[in-house]
Amino acid sequence: MNIKILSRSTSLYSTNVLVQAAIKRKHNVQVIDPLNCDIIIEKKKPEIYYRGKKLDHVDAVIPRIGASITFYGTAVVRQFEMMNVFTTVQSQALVNSRDKLRSLQILSKAGLGLPKTVFTNYSKDVSEVISHVGGAPLIIKLLEGTQGLGVVLAETKTAAESVLEAFNGLQARVIVQEYIKEAKGADIRVLVVDGQVVGAMKRQGKEGEFRSNLHRGGSAQIIQLSDEEENAAIKAAKALKLGVAGVDMLQSERGPLILEVNSSPGLEGIETATGKDIAKTIIRFIERSV
Repeated sequence: MNIKILSRSTSLYSTNVLVQAAIKRKHNVQVIDPLNCDIIIEKKKPEIYYRGKKLDHVDAVIPRIGASITFYGTAVVRQFEMMNVFTTVQSQALVNSRDKLRSLQILSKAGLGLPKTVFTNYSKDVSEVISHVGGAPLIIKLLEGTQGLGVVLAETKTAAESVLEAFNGLQARVIVQEYIKEAKGADIRVLVVDGQVVGAMKRQGKEGEFRSNLHRGGSAQIIQLSDEEENAAIKAAKALKLGVAGVDMLQSERGPLILEVNSSPGLEGIETATGKDIAKTIIRFIERSV
């Protein structure tokens, strides 16, 4: 097959292992930077040009679209869909997963456990917002934040009020979430491919750090999921209609709570922690689908 990986760089770990996995499975593979694609819209003749050359006879694309290029990257994925090219992540699913608020609304409707979350239109009554999530400590997240950036733990009501008032003054959109104390600064990342769990790891924040992201110095180890956790991860990926998803959840006294679902999950941490060739699993997903 002729596979295109939409990525800004071939040197990125996830991009590189996907290229190697495709080559091992005897496919033609090319990494293309979505920002260098030109979209041609014409009646019944959608086309994409990459660096001046028309892309045709493409069987499948693997979007590795970073948060900073969501708008244009999604437009490129959508154009491939118009050309009847299979994509491991559909354009609308990518858009929904990037919108933290929208994705939580979808997950809520699907009946999944979530930390209690509040979103307001720059409410001046910040104390009421705080009370809605059970008071401090609580978590404040920028809607556009990624990799743990733009996430604040407010340990007291005074601190929470100060942070919320500061964000409101900057007209920065935030969500406020209850703090799950029993998680102890750890979360679970589950990789779901084509409706199946293919790997899971527990990420622990470094000492004094409540964020468990590996980009923030956290550590990871393989974990055996409970049936409830596995079912929650599969259900979350299905609710957001993601063929490939990284589902982040907390272990709580009331069961697994979904934090977010990532449409371009990094493969390095989870492949290292589990020893599994997840890139190969993604290529085999394409083979079954095309």
